Amino acid sequence: MAAAMFRSLLVSAAQQRPPAPGPAGSPREQPPAPGPDTLEAQFSCPICLEVYHRAVCIAGCGHTFCGECLQPCLQVPSPLCPLCRMPFDPKKVEKASNVEKQLSSYKAPCRGCSKKVTLAKMRAHVSSCAKVQEQMANCPKFVPVVPTSQPIPSNIPNRSTFVCPYCGARNLDQQELVKHCMENHRNDPNKVVCPVCSAMPWGDPSYKSANFLQHLLHRHKFSYDTFVDYNIDEEAALQAALALSLSEN
Repeated sequence: MAAAMFRSLLVSAAQQRPPAPGPAGSPREQPPAPGPDTLEAQFSCPICLEVYHRAVCIAGCGHTFCGECLQPCLQVPSPLCPLCRMPFDPKKVEKASNVEKQLSSYKAPCRGCSKKVTLAKMRAHVSSCAKVQEQMANCPKFVPVVPTSQPIPSNIPNRSTFVCPYCGARNLDQQELVKHCMENHRNDPNKVVCPVCSAMPWGDPSYKSANFLQHLLHRHKFSYDTFVDYNIDEEAALQAALALSLSEN
């Protein structure tokens, strides 16, 4: 998690760094090529944190994202840039041709085998690199802080991690979703579907919260996995959670 946050900071800094100005009256100079240690980070999407794939650029603020990553923002009536929160016209999102050319020009070492690969081919290389797969297999497995005897359900929607309904950020657990939305979307006026509620058996995937941030703070401060029996309805689940809380006090 710390590594992902650090990489995200590098990506944000790279995207917001202005180009170096040239002498008065002369064309603006191109910034020098970044070093190999930060090259991949500077050409990574701020949403998925991977090297750009079919990069697109928002004309107003100039920020660049993977085309697929930006798609959720284009589905809302008044989209905001996921990075700077500036409103933008979805019709003015353009293919980032200059970025695509740079991806084909620059090489960076694979984070697994250290082989130098052009950034345009980095995603394909990483997906097939044995060293990267070995690193992923050796990552520590998640263990709940509080042990639970509740059986793990099968053939149901993912109820452990969620996607931000505003910007499409993925793999956020419940607490991370609350923190992410409060820090990045506090002033977002859009009505959105709560990803936590819609994943529950009683959830309505079409219902949009009028005030999603207040909903998060009031309903999702605790983890459903710890307190909820998924075979009962929402009201019974809430009463069971309250009873358990009173018995522990």
